[in-house]
Amino acid sequence: MKWLKFRTLLLLSAIFRVILIVYGEWQDTHMEVRYTDVDYLVFSDAASLIANGESPYKRTTYRYSPLLAFLLTPNSFIHRCWGKFIFSAADLLVGSFIQYILKKREVPEDMCLYSVMVWLLNPFTFTIGTRGNCEPIVCAMILWIIICLINGNVVQAAIWYGLVVHFRIYPIIYALPIILVLDPHSFQSGQKPCLVNWKSSQDNTSYSRKGVSEVDGVWTALKTIFTRGRIMFAMVSGSVFILCTGLFFFLYRWEFLNEALLYHLTRTDPRHNFSIYFYHIYLHVEHEFSVVEKLISFLPQLIVQLVLIFRFAQDLLFCLFLQTVAFVAFNKVITAQYFVWFFCLLPLILPWSKMKLKWEGLSCVVLWMGAQTHWLLWGYLLEFKGKNVFLQLWLAGLVFLAANTFLLIMFIRHHRYSPVFKQLARATSGSRDKSE
Repeated sequence: MKWLKFRTLLLLSAIFRVILIVYGEWQDTHMEVRYTDVDYLVFSDAASLIANGESPYKRTTYRYSPLLAFLLTPNSFIHRCWGKFIFSAADLLVGSFIQYILKKREVPEDMCLYSVMVWLLNPFTFTIGTRGNCEPIVCAMILWIIICLINGNVVQAAIWYGLVVHFRIYPIIYALPIILVLDPHSFQSGQKPCLVNWKSSQDNTSYSRKGVSEVDGVWTALKTIFTRGRIMFAMVSGSVFILCTGLFFFLYRWEFLNEALLYHLTRTDPRHNFSIYFYHIYLHVEHEFSVVEKLISFLPQLIVQLVLIFRFAQDLLFCLFLQTVAFVAFNKVITAQYFVWFFCLLPLILPWSKMKLKWEGLSCVVLWMGAQTHWLLWGYLLEFKGKNVFLQLWLAGLVFLAANTFLLIMFIRHHRYSPVFKQLARATSGSRDKSE
């Protein structure tokens, strides 16, 4: 695609998103079904409350950090679409960050462009931002953390990581792989880490899919876990998180803590969604679940997360992608906006996939979309036709979980394992041993 350059693609994507925002205003005014996401109305109401000096949590169902409401206060005095433009700008920023990360790893130009297109031209992603959902901001922050790590800016990465976990709690799952990847053999004081580029990962077949325990042994791993870089990352990110949380607790007290943080840990949603847990929650909606019962549902997630982390942590981008897909698939509540969480990481692993688009790639896309469409059909019959299809909807959720699990297996089987950072000290010592 020599005729299409990245800047041209970015410009066309920006124009397309502006058109969608303008169209959304028209649809909201003239059609029964609104284009704007209902969450955007919640964000706007919370922002209006903050602009008037009140708590954003006076708006029911606002369960986010006050930072989001502060960011959208211009909705009240500039234009109600301000937030949509901010979210869409973050959406475009994600595309730029994907391009930057792939170029840093020396991925060929055409492959870079195709990978960026997976994000910028994805119907899920460009509708999320233009409808007024905040997820593109979270995606941009996560990719910026990756860029900071690639450039050796561990402190800056830690600051942004503490901020993004405060802003949206789910990135807490990335803490352990980031800590593990801050290996003293890769991150040495005053030096930029060396990256394993795309070409060497294609030529060199010596990289194996060894877990952390298999590489160094459990005892060695435990002895070396407390390094300067890891402790610094943990302390800085933890301090930023505590500082932000403490500030807003001071301003809004327990109302903030319950709605923005604790709610997401014990959330149960009886409304239909993609999760396999929804039917059980619906049947027991009048039964008050204990905190222990609510937390037990995290156990399958925790087990899968730990297995993926200790198996793939050194291939950081691939590990984060697998973690996110698994986290969403096994979550107690799943909505379509959650898919954006792993869509922003997908372009970063595609150049290392041995999966061909024809047949294998297309079959995965068709399977995932088919399972989702199958669920949406039953959801439509329930919500718009009023039919009692709760059991069928739950079975469709099981099919969707199976589809996500199949996709995880396919990605793992066809991925060319490649650590992001070179182990400099080990490489040096290894060559010295050979020369001797």
